[in-house]
Amino acid sequence: MANEARLKARKPRGFVDRGPDDVKATEAMLAAIRAVYELYGFEAVETPLVEYTDALGKFLPDQDRPNEGVFSLQDDDEQWMSLRYDLTAPLARYAAENWAVLPKPYRSYRCGWVFRNEKPGPGRFRQFMQFDADTVGTGSVAADAEICMMMADAMEAVGLKRGDYVIKVNNRKVLDGVMEAIGLSGDENAGRRLSVLRAIDKLDKFGPDGVRLLLGAGRKDESGDFTKGAGLTDEQIEPVLMFVGEPWSADLVTKLTALFAERGVEGLRELQDIEALVAAGGYSDRIRIDPSVVRGLEYYTGPVYEAELTFEVPNDDGQIVRFGSVGGGGRYDGLVSRFLPEPVPATGFSIGVSRLMSALKAVNSPILADAADLGPVVVLVMDKDQAGNYLNLTKQLRDAGIPAEMYLGSSGMKAQMKYADRRKSPCVVIQGSNEREAGVVQIKDLIEGAKAAEAYKSNADYKAARPAQVEAPLVGTAETPGFVEVVADIWQSHGGILRKPAARS
Repeated sequence: MANEARLKARKPRGFVDRGPDDVKATEAMLAAIRAVYELYGFEAVETPLVEYTDALGKFLPDQDRPNEGVFSLQDDDEQWMSLRYDLTAPLARYAAENWAVLPKPYRSYRCGWVFRNEKPGPGRFRQFMQFDADTVGTGSVAADAEICMMMADAMEAVGLKRGDYVIKVNNRKVLDGVMEAIGLSGDENAGRRLSVLRAIDKLDKFGPDGVRLLLGAGRKDESGDFTKGAGLTDEQIEPVLMFVGEPWSADLVTKLTALFAERGVEGLRELQDIEALVAAGGYSDRIRIDPSVVRGLEYYTGPVYEAELTFEVPNDDGQIVRFGSVGGGGRYDGLVSRFLPEPVPATGFSIGVSRLMSALKAVNSPILADAADLGPVVVLVMDKDQAGNYLNLTKQLRDAGIPAEMYLGSSGMKAQMKYADRRKSPCVVIQGSNEREAGVVQIKDLIEGAKAAEAYKSNADYKAARPAQVEAPLVGTAETPGFVEVVADIWQSHGGILRKPAARS
């Protein structure tokens, strides 16, 4: 047995573990976002991690085993199933399956893990969390405007300051109008349209000159790598650059109206309507029309939007760059209708949870400080034959709503104190034989004790003084609080919240 090779502890590429601090911070952020969603009248729903592959969308690769971009497996009846790659396609299936009983329009939010079968890289994972909100069953652009307002409110709810973010809005119908104007409509030009959209998406990174190269023959970067372009002529490139390069204005609308056919003009009108609704709601300083916004998924059919953070951070190469997008979405009027004999318009957006968390860390959001919960109070075990007594002390703390644990290891007091430090405990409860006979406990405030330690010259002096350590009776009186009350005061003084104990019959 000693010579047998041990299993190597390792996680799959593209997946990450999350420690308690990250989990707590994420939960605090999600709670703030959830409160905004519910304030707008959205309700929670959950869908499975696995869906039938054909329900996820026609844009998935058409192969014998559809595992390119998604993780797939065959059911025992030989039907292909895939891990969901976003939360929108499963919602479309859920809404269609329950359409007869859902309130219409149907407003819901969902939070959960999604999976991409793609090559992992720095900051690019195969499993990540999204937090979505959608309105299904209305074609009114008021729903799109409201989603954008809610996105803005969510950004501020998690601690981002006004001016550190902007919600940018565009419209796929306008993009379609540009494509039609330059002769790229029709299925035969689908590949070239995608190349044009990818080029537009690089505007912030490469500027108008770089986009011009990507729209034309191609672009060579500083390393010499060449990216093939969309192959447009100069005459085709100019309308595209006019659309994405000029700021949104009445003058731009006039120019584009003269250029577009009916669908493109309809998109312009929708953007103007959204702009007016946003102004009426008092959000014009946070939501703006931006023709450069391009969303990659093919199911978008109308307004599209992105939440972009405008502050600067160093990238992996040490260069100072804008943080960029932390979420986005748009109108997908055809996705639910695939399952039903009637048109079902829908719109929604998704927040990238991990990316938003990185942004909050970069700006030291107060919501993360609030999430730095204390660890539990630790009841030290001085006499192993008194385990029942220590467990009773622990239970009394829990009954008062104070998170607490009895030390379950086999180490002595010094190691137990070190354990409590690692658990981020605000205090420990100590009861040896002398305290037990006297009906008292010693309570040591570890946080205040650490501060007080700086004033002592030696460890011996510190131990003799016992700073931040008090004695309390097991049962209090009107004049003298008991140990539970003392611990509760320490717990709350360090920002701890008393948890409501479970009701007992």
